This record gives sequence, structure tokens and C-alpha cells, in this order.
Amino acid sequence: MALPLVVGVDGSDSSLQAVDWAVDEAARHELPLRLVHASRWERYEERLPSLSTSRSSGEIVAENIAASCLQRATLRNPEVKVSAEVLAEDAVSALLHEGREAFAVVTGSYGRSELADTLLGSVSLAVAARSVSPVIVVRGAERNRQGAFGRVVLAVGDVAEGSAAVRFAFREALARDAELHAVRTWRRPAHSHGSQSLLMHEASALVYEEQAATILNEVLDEAEREEGDKIVCHRDVIEGPAHRVLQDVSEQADLLVVGSLRRRDRSGLQLGRVSHAVLHRAACPVAVVPQRV
Repeated sequence: MALPLVVGVDGSDSSLQAVDWAVDEAARHELPLRLVHASRWERYEERLPSLSTSRSSGEIVAENIAASCLQRATLRNPEVKVSAEVLAEDAVSALLHEGREAFAVVTGSYGRSELADTLLGSVSLAVAARSVSPVIVVRGAERNRQGAFGRVVLAVGDVAEGSAAVRFAFREALARDAELHAVRTWRRPAHSHGSQSLLMHEASALVYEEQAATILNEVLDEAEREEGDKIVCHRDVIEGPAHRVLQDVSEQADLLVVGSLRRRDRSGLQLGRVSHAVLHRAACPVAVVPQRV
């Protein structure tokens, strides 16, 4: 049985965008879709114990949110198998638990309590930094969310964090019939003035660029051998700060895939600076794919 695609919903515009994106993603991969609304309404009911059998307003609101999101998903694609559930726990704990047995976890970029700006909501950030399954944060303009560019971007970091992200990116590009653009960034060292030092600086820059290309090839070669000619994979070595380069290339991408190390001997948030930055600023949905080490 296929693992479900889990979506966190809270009724906000951002979570509704996540539902729409997730329905399309579930259809592409032929997955069941599971909508989860986490609500601690029972903690905030300020009333004395009663023998009344009437339900609280918080419980009714929670169920209405789940039901409306279920209806929205069904109307978008009736062929996708969708279920919805209200869980009486905090949103981060609920999504982390559900994500243990999931194809991926999908969230909006901000929640009902967040300002609707370019920054990432606290729930999405915490889930992306701790989940053992891939987490997709749905953000960006409608054309990016709708897959208008036919382009998946893979951010290639260190070799150690790459294999899971590479497999995920290849799988996404294949499911979308899209091109894959693998990007590795590099930075030239600072240099002193003078013609001789300038020549040495340029030679040193060439070494750094070649090192970046070597890492890019090492990460991609095995995956390309396995996939054969199923997809078109472009390899781009670009000079500049990684977070800025990825923010720029995300403007014409349907999905940006980044890897994230998950060390077994550590707990709490585990998210690199580049992943953190693109989750806040990318112009398209971002998939954070954990690599256990």
C-alpha cells in the first residue's frame, strides 16, 4: 500500500494553497491524500466540568475546517483518495507523528496566526527542521505552484547530504515530465591588489569552480545512470552565495529541492543555513529532504 501524502490544514489561505498543491502532487504519484488539522481546543475551553452532551465551539470549528478542506480537495480531483482527521494535539507534534509513515508532509508557508508576508510560519519551519520524511512548504506565485515552468531545481550541497535529495528530485522531475536543473554554487576567495595577485586570484577561482563541478558530477552520476534517458538533467555551476543563487533560480522553477542532514545522535531542530534561507525566501515550493547519518 502506498504511503499517504500528509497535509497540515488550518483554514488559512496558505493552507488552502497547500491543499490544492498536494492534490495535484498526489495525483501525479498516485498516492492517497491525508488532511490533518491539529487542534488543542480542549485546553482552551474555559468552562466548568458539565454533564452536558453538547459539543464545544472549538471542536465544531476544528471539524468544519477539516470538512471544508476535504470538500475542496475532492472537488479539485475526484479521483484522488482523500481522508481528513482532527487530532487533539499541537500542530508540530501532529505533523511530525503523521510524517513517520508518509510519502511526504505538505504545509503552507504561514498559518492563521502568522502575518501573510514572505516569511515562513513557525509550524512549517519546525516540521521542516525535524521531520524524518520529506517536507514540502508550498509558497511562491501561482504560476510556480501550478508547475508552469516544467523545471525542478536541485540544490547540490555536500556529498553526504545529497543522495536522498537527488533521488527525490529525479522522481519529481520524472512524475512532472519536467527538466531537472542541478545547481552547485561556489565562492571565489578574497584577494589583494596588484596584477600578480589578480592572476593568482583568477587561477584560484578556477580551482574553486572545478571543485564545485567535481562535487556536482559525483552526486549526480549514479542517479543519472539509474534513470538513463528518462529525464533531461542540466548541471549548473554558479558563482555566488548559495541562498541568493537559489532564490534567483527559484523564480522560474516549479519546485526547489534541498537536502538536510539528520544526525541520529542529535535531537531538536536540524536545518542548515541555506535550507533555512530558501524556506523563507524562495519564489516556488520548497522540498526539504532529510538524509539520516
